[in-house]
Amino acid sequence: MATSGPGYQQDDPSSPTFAPWERFSRWLHCVCIVVFDLELGQAIEEIYPAEAQLSASEKRNICYLSFPDSNSAAMGDTQFHFRIRSDRRLELDSSEILVDRDSPAVLKPDTAHYYGFVYFRQEKDSTSKRGYMQKSVVLLSRLPYVKFFSMINKTIAAGFFEHGMVSVESSCHDIDQWHLPIPGRTLQLPISGKVLQIRIPSKTDKPGAVSSPEVYGVSNPLDFAVTQSVAAVTIVSSIHDVDSFGCLLPVLPHLNVLWELVLVGEPIVVMASTPDICATTVQALINMIKPLKYASDFRPYFTIHDNEFKEYTTKTQAPPSIILGVTNPYFAKMLQHWPHVLVVDNCSKPGQSSVIKRTKNLKGLTTLETTPGLYTKYLPIMKKDKFIIKRLLKQPPPGARPQEAQNAMLTRYFLEQTQSFIIPLERYITTLMPLQKNISPWKSAPTLKPFDPDEFIRSLSKVGPQLTSDIKGNWENLYRRFFKSPNFDAWLRSRKAEIVEALQLRQIEMMGTADIASYTKGKAEVEIVDLILRLKEKLNNSNVSINEITRRRLSDHLTFVTSIVPPDLQGILKNV
Repeated sequence: MATSGPGYQQDDPSSPTFAPWERFSRWLHCVCIVVFDLELGQAIEEIYPAEAQLSASEKRNICYLSFPDSNSAAMGDTQFHFRIRSDRRLELDSSEILVDRDSPAVLKPDTAHYYGFVYFRQEKDSTSKRGYMQKSVVLLSRLPYVKFFSMINKTIAAGFFEHGMVSVESSCHDIDQWHLPIPGRTLQLPISGKVLQIRIPSKTDKPGAVSSPEVYGVSNPLDFAVTQSVAAVTIVSSIHDVDSFGCLLPVLPHLNVLWELVLVGEPIVVMASTPDICATTVQALINMIKPLKYASDFRPYFTIHDNEFKEYTTKTQAPPSIILGVTNPYFAKMLQHWPHVLVVDNCSKPGQSSVIKRTKNLKGLTTLETTPGLYTKYLPIMKKDKFIIKRLLKQPPPGARPQEAQNAMLTRYFLEQTQSFIIPLERYITTLMPLQKNISPWKSAPTLKPFDPDEFIRSLSKVGPQLTSDIKGNWENLYRRFFKSPNFDAWLRSRKAEIVEALQLRQIEMMGTADIASYTKGKAEVEIVDLILRLKEKLNNSNVSINEITRRRLSDHLTFVTSIVPPDLQGILKNV
């Protein structure tokens, strides 16, 4: 389990090792209050904590993305999220590197982007020239915990709209007392008089992982049962899943095509009438290929004011590999050159009004009121799975199957389908690893053989996805399209890095258990010096997590080898 791994610093809220707002910064970058001013337009009214830094372009993006981009006179509250480029790449410290290492690929901190979680309110206001007030509470974070931060923002926004900034400050101080988001841990997190219990997933989790027995966030883990009965503890089943079933309901018949498009990194634009629908749909699409990480850019909510608007809407070049969520009708005309447009609406009847229209261009798509469906020229490689669609569309008795169960069914379906696709890749990459006998304690760890797409394709007849999946189609063509996508590049880089680290660790462990006295016997002085430098390099290698036993063995080796060189040379090597 990740929590027992080496390198995590003492995680106690009262620990003096943490500076003010350091714990807060592991969860959030800041909270922004954004207001629509009749004369100034959108403007950031407050940023908390005040020390949080945002560039001018980041502030501009946040302002425009914090409000619905379509004309609406509807009063009330709306929640949605967005994702923007950060002008300052996040530099991870030692403990953050470990969190990044132990997190599933889809939940790693995003060092190049901010996620913005918006709670927008519009209500009548006689003191305003417009006749109503528009304000948004926005949480900025590097963590893609969509469901969790949406829940947190609902609590923070409720306090802000009732009590003002004093409530936001109080909530932020609560967050600054939280335990760190360490993978594998179950945490109880107090905020504004409530307690949320979450589990931070770990990359070593098996499907259906349950909470760890130790709960962090209560005064004594042994009193957890008592705490549950006294305080109101809300258990959050998932920190990142969204209502995939609800937003994909209008287009359920096209699930297989959508899964393929996301898997191979095709550019997709999602058109909806409101930001909450388009943002949730974009998130549902990238979640389709879990546990694979969607490696291309994606914008759950995108406006004409975005810094990348021209870059993504230009017609002088092919659309990039990206998924955009939009609500402004202007996009229906601007993105007619895009190959795939998904139109969704929450008022559609499941599967009845949805269409799939294959067309060479989308010039007829000029309004967001177009019939919900998928407008594309793409011909699916795999056949439709009618069984899962029938199960999802089957009308159960009232209350017999809550939407959470439908979401769980859909999530499991995509997980199994993606795993069936990945298993042959994982099996093949193990054949590229060097043999155990080729690993020497005295030589650098061997590397992997190159990934050969043709060799992999030839292996499919015996160990392909047909062994674990009932879906029929041309798996070979699907893999070949996948090999050209950013998703494959990201997966291969990640797996290579993990395997190289494992090989290096194995080589270091073998060095630690080797007979150092026998090896150094008869060696020339230059070889001994080289060994000393290599031992120091192994001990100082921050890219490989060495356990304490191996580290102690290497230190003993270093002490012994240093002792057999001349004293004058020992002094020189001590400072190297």
